[in-house]
Amino acid sequence: MATVHHHPPFFTPSPKAYGPAKTRTSTVHCSKPKNPDPFKEKKVAQVDYDAGTHKLSTRISGIRKSDLTKRYRLRVEGERFQKDWSISEVVERIMKLNHWEDVEGVLNRWAGRFARKNFPVLIREITNMGSIEHSIQVFNWMKNQKNYCARNDIYNMMIRLHARHNRIDQARGLFFEMQKWRCKPDADTYNALINAHGRAGQWRWGLNIMEDMLRAAIPPSRSTYNNLINACGSSGNWKEALKVCKKMTDNGVGPDLVTHNIILSAYKSGSQFSKALSYFELMRGTNIHPDTTTLNIVIHCLVKLGKYEEAINVFNSMREKRSECRPDVVTYTSIMHMYSICGQVENCHAVFNTLIGEGLRPNIVSYNALLGAYASLGLSEQASSIFNEMKQNGIRPDVVSYTSLLNAFGRSQQPQKAREIFDMMRKNNCKPNLVSYNALIDAYGSNGFLAEAVELLQEMEQVGLQPNVVSISSLLAACGRCCQKVKIDSILKAAKLRGIELNTFGYNSAIGSYMNVGEYEKAVTLYRRMREKKVKPDSVTYNVLISGCCKMSKYYEALDFLAEMKDLKIPLSKEVYSSAICAYSKQGQLAEAESMFNMMKMDGLVPDVIAYTALLHSFSTEEHWDKAFTVFQQMELNGVQPDSVACAALMRTFNRGSQPGKVLLLAEFMRDKEIPFTDAVFFEMVSACSILRDWKTLTDNIQMMETSLPRISVGTLNHLLHSFGKVGKTETMIKLFLKIVASGAEVDSTTYAVLLKNLLAARNWRKYIEVMQWMQDAGVPPSAQMYKNILYFAQTSGSTEIAAVIRERIESLKRKPGHPILNSSEHGPPLHANELISSTNDCSANY
Repeated sequence: MATVHHHPPFFTPSPKAYGPAKTRTSTVHCSKPKNPDPFKEKKVAQVDYDAGTHKLSTRISGIRKSDLTKRYRLRVEGERFQKDWSISEVVERIMKLNHWEDVEGVLNRWAGRFARKNFPVLIREITNMGSIEHSIQVFNWMKNQKNYCARNDIYNMMIRLHARHNRIDQARGLFFEMQKWRCKPDADTYNALINAHGRAGQWRWGLNIMEDMLRAAIPPSRSTYNNLINACGSSGNWKEALKVCKKMTDNGVGPDLVTHNIILSAYKSGSQFSKALSYFELMRGTNIHPDTTTLNIVIHCLVKLGKYEEAINVFNSMREKRSECRPDVVTYTSIMHMYSICGQVENCHAVFNTLIGEGLRPNIVSYNALLGAYASLGLSEQASSIFNEMKQNGIRPDVVSYTSLLNAFGRSQQPQKAREIFDMMRKNNCKPNLVSYNALIDAYGSNGFLAEAVELLQEMEQVGLQPNVVSISSLLAACGRCCQKVKIDSILKAAKLRGIELNTFGYNSAIGSYMNVGEYEKAVTLYRRMREKKVKPDSVTYNVLISGCCKMSKYYEALDFLAEMKDLKIPLSKEVYSSAICAYSKQGQLAEAESMFNMMKMDGLVPDVIAYTALLHSFSTEEHWDKAFTVFQQMELNGVQPDSVACAALMRTFNRGSQPGKVLLLAEFMRDKEIPFTDAVFFEMVSACSILRDWKTLTDNIQMMETSLPRISVGTLNHLLHSFGKVGKTETMIKLFLKIVASGAEVDSTTYAVLLKNLLAARNWRKYIEVMQWMQDAGVPPSAQMYKNILYFAQTSGSTEIAAVIRERIESLKRKPGHPILNSSEHGPPLHANELISSTNDCSANY
């Protein structure tokens, strides 16, 4: 029924002023207005100017109290507990409740429950929120309502929600339940169920469900095939995915962009990266244009294949064509991962900053990629900074984040810090996984804490995590570093008892550990066992064997392993080439060493400083100094920065080739290039100055060596002292010796022997006896030969007075308590000076 309201004007207008009077209008109002579209979505914006935030939400009214039929409207009009809420308001109130609270109490107060059409929209909005507990409660409440009618779309939404939460059995239960309610499953139902099994990797179930779908005379749609292909592909079963795709085409359903992306993803999950790129080339020949997802998969495959330049080109093309395929967070993260693999951490961080600069929000995967890049290089400070930044930006670190930070401290030789991160992970309710334990084992083992690493292995088993081959390999490598022979055998036995079969990496660690502790026979035995168990050796295996043989001077055996590697057609790595060059050079086979170096370049391997140094060592004989110098020049021309080892090898060649002047020139080159001076370099420089008798330069070198004296070996110091002593500069020799002692450098009996020999050659017997007193005061016992030498000198000096003084000094040394030679019972009865003199005739040749 309608009422008519007449609206009189506020004043009566003058006909003269406004012309003839217009016809009076009437407005008709309905006493019961109807909502024309109660389920239309409306956008509502809320702005908080004080906080500087805004919120955009979608509101759905639904059928309200005024739109209910008369009998239901009368039931709720007089009831003060019945609320005329919109559907959006009901959803908000439900989501504020915990899932164990009274959800039904809210729904029973809602007037809109009497409208059956509200139910599908309500369950849709609830499921969109993703809370499965609330959705189940609302769904169960709906089924108890008298006006509820089971519908396919409601069940389809619930099946999809259970699939999203990996509740496959419950999703399958809903499929059978809907049929009891006389809801016949449609194509969307089967698609949702196939998608549910695909998420769980149960692709065989997916195939069976599609067979049921065909038996029910429901033709599969493109979505059906896409879900089934995805079910096969996500499990890595790319062959089955291709079969389904072929069946799809045979049934007249053409693939779309989603289909192509799923096939590419199946190749990626199955590690068939080359096939994925080939399929992408075929895809480009069709009318289907790739999107961002397509190119993200292509970049991932290129990175896995090591085609980094091509990956960068694809990334740059995406940035240039932003309207078509705009890079997203996944794109930037893939490029960051690529730079992380290459060790280019600065470029990795630059890409991360670009991601933020493009207005994208980095996720946990992006932060983990950047964190892993710093961790791989042991940059613990930068990794900690990224970790803290992640937390400040509201992203909660996961187990990957903690493990990466732990690994960063382990690689930076801070195992205690790594343990602190491990404990913090557990304190923050982040359960360490097997990778976390393995990283901490490696942190302890690589820093010499073998006992702690073994304890951690036991702790891992106590919490229910079974160690794998990585755990065992880390412990084996730690044993090699700590030179624990017995521990290697124990760990191998422990692995056998736990049923852990060593892979190539595990055998390499064990063989390398045996080689490091000098157990050649055990290393070879383990290698033979590796071959018997059909575990394929790689280039690392042979590099460990060949380099280990070279360290133990087993050059023939090293070359035998090289021949065996070639027979197996295993590509030689840079390390293998370098070890082979070393083995040939030690055998004096210079032509073979040069041939290996040239083969290395022909195989496309750029020689590094180790390879060049190995070749330099092969030319260390006196007649090949010019060839060695040519190799050194080639190293510079090819952009390879020489290190201290290479420079020392060339210096040795120069000295042997009677080219000491070139040694000093090379030392100047090292200063210009800021190459650190090592003990071997100092030794060759001393030899060169001694040959040239360039005492000024030698003195200058001593001043340069002063800061390094505590780290210089005894052999180099003795060589330096002897260089002054043999030319009669005994005073300089003694001053240098005192400076060496004052610096805290290591001094032993050989150093004193050098001093005494040169003092006696200079006939400085007084200083000779004084040095012997220094030896005794320092707790270094003079040898019997030293006494014999000075007494023989006294006998042959031709001066009775000098001989008497020498004998008296010797007797005074003898009378000192605790004298190690003259008073020690270990050397028989005490010897007198006269007895020593009589015995000097037997060893005068030594003097």
